[in-house]
Amino acid sequence: MGFMLLAAAAALATPAALTGRWETPTRHGVVEITACGPSICGRLMDSDGLRANPQLRDVHNRDASQNGRPLKGLLMLQGFSPSEKGWEGGTIYNPDDGGTYKATITMVDADTLKLRGCIVWPLCKTQTWKRIR
Repeated sequence: MGFMLLAAAAALATPAALTGRWETPTRHGVVEITACGPSICGRLMDSDGLRANPQLRDVHNRDASQNGRPLKGLLMLQGFSPSEKGWEGGTIYNPDDGGTYKATITMVDADTLKLRGCIVWPLCKTQTWKRIR
């Protein structure tokens, strides 16, 4: 039984397990996760704001040289490594406040993931993302 649980956990820690489009609870965002070598990357593909104005730009980035980038296709997730618990050591970018935060991703099941972003522990926020079929 223990071997089966380890095998199931290992299967969820592959880039292929996360590949696809995920709906975020914030502004009905859609992030597309793809494999980036042994890691994963996630790009913002859609949101309520982008549906209203496809030309929206990244205006809150704390790095002034990054301001003005189109939000559509913006790299939101990067730098993750697989772990026993899911994916860790990565970052998530929040275009609402221009901050980049340390993050972890845990797959609950094939269609649900928990993404946790932290300014510093314990100042963290967790969101549940659902796979779009």
